[in-house]
Amino acid sequence: MVLGILVGWILNRTLTDPETLARLGGYFSIVTDVFLRLIKMIIAPLVFSTLVMGIAHLGDTAALGRVGLRTLAWFIMASVISLLLGIVMVTLFQPGASLELPLPAADAAVDIKATGLTLKEFVTHLVPRSVAEAMANNEILQIVVFSIFFGVGLAAVGDKGRPLLNAITGLAEVMLKVTGYVMLFAPFAVFAAIAATITTRGLGVLVTYAKFIGSFYIGIGILWGVLTLLGWLVLGGRVHQLIREVREPILLAFSTASSEAAYPRTLEALERFGVSNRIASFVLPLGYSFNLDGSMMYCTFATLFIAQAYGIDLTIGQQLTMLLLLMVTSKGMAGVPRASLVVIAATLSFFNIPEAGLLLILAVDHFLDMGRSATNVVGNSVATAVVAKWEGELKPPRTQESSPG
Repeated sequence: MVLGILVGWILNRTLTDPETLARLGGYFSIVTDVFLRLIKMIIAPLVFSTLVMGIAHLGDTAALGRVGLRTLAWFIMASVISLLLGIVMVTLFQPGASLELPLPAADAAVDIKATGLTLKEFVTHLVPRSVAEAMANNEILQIVVFSIFFGVGLAAVGDKGRPLLNAITGLAEVMLKVTGYVMLFAPFAVFAAIAATITTRGLGVLVTYAKFIGSFYIGIGILWGVLTLLGWLVLGGRVHQLIREVREPILLAFSTASSEAAYPRTLEALERFGVSNRIASFVLPLGYSFNLDGSMMYCTFATLFIAQAYGIDLTIGQQLTMLLLLMVTSKGMAGVPRASLVVIAATLSFFNIPEAGLLLILAVDHFLDMGRSATNVVGNSVATAVVAKWEGELKPPRTQESSPG
């Protein structure tokens, strides 16, 4: 990260031609794109194998239903807190009202498709038309739904399904080994991602948007504190050990601005912390579809920031409506860079806020995506550990477990 910032800053200061800077940034981004493609390559088989294995080991549908309800209850609570905190922080700091930049014309073209999501579309999108299509498109939510059905069916057939379960367990082990190989490439991807952004944008953009970025990261810090406090209420002092255990995936998500890139490492870290494989393999994939806390906070924060910039005041009722709307539209949001911009675009159009306002945040979106991606990892790690504790599936850390006595 440090080397990427240094190289990007030197290139941005020594080269003045915007086309040359953009071309150099494109060369750097090749490395990051290859890494993210490698991550996407392993996500579908990894989620499928670990989730099916976890469900099959749960044993009965009653246990599955109990774990599912507890997981969903935690996700809903965390979602409300995240969305509400975004509203509170942007209202408190008013970063859009003090933005000293020319506003884009309301009809300016934005290269982001605003896709509205009705209740019917959301529900029908849950179920894949083809599992092959879902895996080809890395639709994590659809893969989760298919894996739940497959895992329940596999558990129901009993001994007849044992050879298949052994094969899927072997697949999970192979995918974790492949994950180790892919992660060897991570430092190069981190360097390239940071260098590309600083080369093309420069560090000056951070000064222009200092209040916007600063108030958002203050909100992120508060959200981390709230999530840690909630975890402490259930886990006690072990919550601090949990945060230490997931430091590597947090840093990876922050550096690459992709919580999806940190998924394999997060799964491994949770199991080292003591979360049983069947709980981690069930809750964590669900979290990547339903519990992206950092992204949800950003959705309300960025939407109201744009409204402030255009001098549009939303009533308390409209803000609560936005919160409920984003509770639905943010679910299934992929943990990849800039996915939340599509959700924000849809929210802007719903409240008649100029979609061109997205142009105001595109310049610094990568720096904000770093923070929200890392927060997604924290939120899902705490959620998984809490559910494991509730289910009596939280063991001593692996190092302690293997030590004498």
